[in-house]
Amino acid sequence: MEFFWSSSHVPVDYFRFLPEGCISEIFSLTSPKDAARFSAVSRTFMSAAESNVVWEKFFPSDYNDIISRSDSLMVSPSKKQLYLSLCDSPILLDGGKLSFSLDKKTGKKCFMVAATELGITWGDTPEYWEWLSHPDSRFSKVAKLNSVCWLDVRGKIETRMLSERTKYFAYLVLKLEDRFHGLGNANAVVRFVDSESDNDAEQRASVVRLSGQGPRATLPLSRDDGWMEVELGNFFNDIGEDGAVDARLMEIRDLGWKGGLIVQGVEFRPE
Repeated sequence: MEFFWSSSHVPVDYFRFLPEGCISEIFSLTSPKDAARFSAVSRTFMSAAESNVVWEKFFPSDYNDIISRSDSLMVSPSKKQLYLSLCDSPILLDGGKLSFSLDKKTGKKCFMVAATELGITWGDTPEYWEWLSHPDSRFSKVAKLNSVCWLDVRGKIETRMLSERTKYFAYLVLKLEDRFHGLGNANAVVRFVDSESDNDAEQRASVVRLSGQGPRATLPLSRDDGWMEVELGNFFNDIGEDGAVDARLMEIRDLGWKGGLIVQGVEFRPE
């Protein structure tokens, strides 16, 4: 905040002469993080920074349409509280096929595709994969790997659903059972379905580790919700006209038996 000096050499805060609505309009051009900081400056700033005018601008333009696809009753006394609720508590959409939340710093859209909506090779064969409820999952079912030699899991999302002009990362959200086996190195890749074939994408797939040691970027990292996530890759969503994005984890070269992997979903999250 900038002060000016009066002729008597006393600093003057000219913001206090502005109508609160004008201050709110100025704050709405900043960011959620800035608005939170402004709230601590003065009572006038707090009132302006927490107004619905400010926080409405931080939502994606289509947030009302997205919320309408949820069975959750979204009742919040203010836009700020609704914003923070969507940051901290993802809501389920389309009957639980995916979840939606906001990135707290930017207000950009985050989606997780439920395990039931993923493409899992042999996923419909109970001998190999089992579908269970899990107390830590936001979805009704998770996929539990009993035993396979060909591990191939992929999640897709349409780029038109995502925030524009944004770099996104895709993550496999997982847990490992105490007695997991065969889950070491795997390959991961993200591709635009309409622009690159599966075979071409496989050639540039990166190596990740589901267990053991290695570079931090290749290992599963702990999340605040009690799960782990491993990065599958990233992409830039320009204006949402690139069709579907496919994020894939695979181990189809070493055909040893693998088991003990629990998959909650694939998450697409802004950088």
